[in-house]
Amino acid sequence: MAEQYSGGCFCGAVKIEVTGRPALAGFCHCSDCARWAAAPILAFNLFHPENVTIKKGDESIATFNKTERSYRKYCKECGGHLMIDHPGMNLIDVYANVLDGFNHEPELHVYYGEGILKIKDGLPKYKDLPEHAGGSGETLPE
Repeated sequence: MAEQYSGGCFCGAVKIEVTGRPALAGFCHCSDCARWAAAPILAFNLFHPENVTIKKGDESIATFNKTERSYRKYCKECGGHLMIDHPGMNLIDVYANVLDGFNHEPELHVYYGEGILKIKDGLPKYKDLPEHAGGSGETLPE
């Protein structure tokens, strides 16, 4: 049986369920994610869309997109951030902290050069994205 995790927004108006493991998990240091998260980095977990289900509160989800690459979803009631739809990659980033009992297992860092927090964890640090995710594949030193 596939792993399954449930969770939701800060106020509970939205409930989300994911099945299986992320296709890719890591940390994003880009300025857009840092501003959106109001944090130096964003922990991402990219799931295939068929593995993400809104169980409750679809009408309470609002979307903001600064670019066509990322459609950021949040709860209209409490403002709690939920996920980012990346249509070009056909993946949805469901925030680890939204899912109860989910263990974030990062594989890499992306947009590492844009970040303000340097982390020495032995994971690959990409200038943008790995090649298989549409990036240059160029890595940066820790």
